[in-house]
Amino acid sequence: MNATTPQLRTSVRHFAQQMSSTRRGARLARLLTYEQLRSWEVSPTVTERAEQIVAELAANAVLHGRVQGRDFRLTLTLDHPSVGVVLRIAVTDARGNEVPASSTDFETPPDAESGRGMLLITALADRWGTEPYPPGGKTVWAELALGPRCVRPGR
Repeated sequence: MNATTPQLRTSVRHFAQQMSSTRRGARLARLLTYEQLRSWEVSPTVTERAEQIVAELAANAVLHGRVQGRDFRLTLTLDHPSVGVVLRIAVTDARGNEVPASSTDFETPPDAESGRGMLLITALADRWGTEPYPPGGKTVWAELALGPRCVRPGR
């Protein structure tokens, strides 16, 4: 008698790319996010949110996390756990001592030209945080909890 072992179906999609720590690299990160999410058939509204998050995280990696001669890494993970679909966006840079402020620490003057990036991340993402990346870097991540119609099933 042949018994089959039940297999858990995992449908995790993963994309990772090293990017130059330049404005051009940050722009390319946003464009690659758009193309990757389009190929995964993620809904346009979720893709727009993800593009904005990547733009902010990549800009921060270039402006605040840059170390001469070191790149930053963009990682996109689309996971289908039993409770729903989650898109995780992570940007890893080389400067671990420059950790973004939590959402309660924002005190940007109204007339400031910058300083609202993480406020946008807080508004667009369902969750975000940071993790150390040894030996001296950090990863800033954001998650979007997606509804069942945001991604075509079985793809």
